Amino acid sequence: MRLGIVITDEAFAAHASGLLDAAFARGWQAQCFLTDTGVSLLADAGFLERARARPGTVTVCEHSVELHAAGRFGREALAGPIVFGGQYQNAQLAHLCDRVLVF
Repeated sequence: MRLGIVITDEAFAAHASGLLDAAFARGWQAQCFLTDTGVSLLADAGFLERARARPGTVTVCEHSVELHAAGRFGREALAGPIVFGGQYQNAQLAHLCDRVLVF
């Protein structure tokens, strides 16, 4: 199973973290796309720790970072585990995953 999770609001940090943990515990592949104010999850230490443990599983909308989180965190420090992209990566997630949850 390949699970896609799209986070559009920082209020869903606990949901995203719990779902990612559960998916990986089951041996599933999981990807997460952060957009709109959901990019603020990059400032959440627990969420960032999960992303660093599995590089490439979290993609963030670069435009949303510029709008909602400019100056809150350094892109250079996150560039390894976090993929900076755009809505193309969101479309790719929807195409490749068996199930997609949007929060």
